Amino acid sequence: MNDLQPPQDEPEPVSAEPAGEDDARRYPSTIGGAFYLGVLAVVAVSIGIVTTGNWRVGIRWFGGALVFAALVRALLPAKDAGMLAVRRRWWDCLLLAGAGAALILLASSIPDQL
Repeated sequence: MNDLQPPQDEPEPVSAEPAGEDDARRYPSTIGGAFYLGVLAVVAVSIGIVTTGNWRVGIRWFGGALVFAALVRALLPAKDAGMLAVRRRWWDCLLLAGAGAALILLASSIPDQL
C-alpha cells in the first residue's frame, strides 16, 4: 500500500467546522451567506410562480434575483461574499448579471401564444 503523506513544507489543513456537536452553527457565517439564502428563497418563490401559470413574472423574478446576486457579489469583499464567491469577482458578476439580464429580456420579448 502507498502511504500518502502531505508535503512537509505545507501546514496541516484546518477545518472550518465546529469541533463539537454542541457548537454546531445553524446560521450563515458571512453576510454573503445571508444574501445567498435570500437569493435562493426568491428563486424558490419564482419557480412557484412559474408553476402556477404566470411564467413571465416568475422568470423575471428569477432574473432579478440573479442580477441582485451579481450586485451583492460586486460590492462585498471576497472574504464576506460567502457562497456567492465561486470564481474571481468579475467572472462571478459577469455570469450572474448576464444570465439574469438574459432571462428578463427573453421573458419580455417572447410573444404570447394564443
